Parts: sequence; C-alpha cells; structure tokens
Amino acid sequence: MKTVIGVMGSAHGDLTAELKEKARIIGAQIARNGYVLATGACPGLPLEAAIGATENNGIVLGFSPAENEEKHVSTYNFPLQPFTAMIFTGFGLKGRAVINIRSCQAVIFISGRIGTLNEFTLAFSEGKIIGVLTETGGFSAELHRMSEQFGVSPKKPIIFETDPVVLVKKVSDNLKK
Repeated sequence: MKTVIGVMGSAHGDLTAELKEKARIIGAQIARNGYVLATGACPGLPLEAAIGATENNGIVLGFSPAENEEKHVSTYNFPLQPFTAMIFTGFGLKGRAVINIRSCQAVIFISGRIGTLNEFTLAFSEGKIIGVLTETGGFSAELHRMSEQFGVSPKKPIIFETDPVVLVKKVSDNLKK
C-alpha cells in the first residue's frame, strides 16, 4: 500500500505567489517520492500542493466536507480538479478533518488559520509525523513557539523547516524509520 502524506494550510487569506509556489513544490516532491498526497479538497495552499503533485504524475486524494459532488461545488465552492479521487465525507469542515488526518502517515502544514490548527491537533494526538513549513505566516508561524511554551512531547517528531524540498525529505526520512 502507498504511503499518504497530507498537506494542510490556508484555503483563503493572503496567499502570495511565493506561498503558492512553495506549496506546489511540496506537492511535486511528494509525488516524485512516490507518495500519495491528501488534502481537504479545498482551494488555497492545499490546492496548490495538489496541482504540484498532479503536474508530477502523482495521486491526489481530496477529502470533501460535502456529501456529494454537487454540494462540494455549490455549498462549499471547492474545486473538483486536479484530484485523482474525491471522498465525499458529508461530515462538514471539522468532521472531514478526522478522516483526512487518519488516512495519512505524515502531515505537512503551510501557514493556516483555525481550520489548520484543528488539523494539527488531530495529527498531533493521532501520533502522525508532522512537518511544518516555517516562515509562511499564519498558524505555522506560531507552532514552534507554542510547542516549546506548552512543553508538549509528541509521539512522533515535529519537523520545522524553511525549505519545502528539505522538509519533504526530512518527513520522508522519518517515514522510513
């Protein structure tokens, strides 16, 4: 069975060209390493990662909050492309996160807001390998400080890295341990 790496991050907000490019690089690296990419099937940085993976012949799973394709598009205004397969959870934004995170062996975070924080706490409590692309703003900018401040001891490593290529390599190396 193929290893699944999730990419979570800002769906909206100040998504600069630089942030989008970093997300695409992460998606590309996931595909080039033979992993499956999973996202919450939303726009923004997760979509950019999905595009990067697809451009490199990768498999991309989307975990939709909607119960079907029509609601995915009309209710959530989420994209259908470039996903290889879409899982319509029908569980809303928070509920789909549980299935999405549990389907991954590792999760990479880029920027993010409250939804990304929710996904992080799930990945942390589920003992997933976690990668954080630093210097991307949002929730990811606070994560290192928060983890030190609260003295949490993760079950698996939390990897902080500024370079998207190096981040995927470090996550991949930890998956092989």
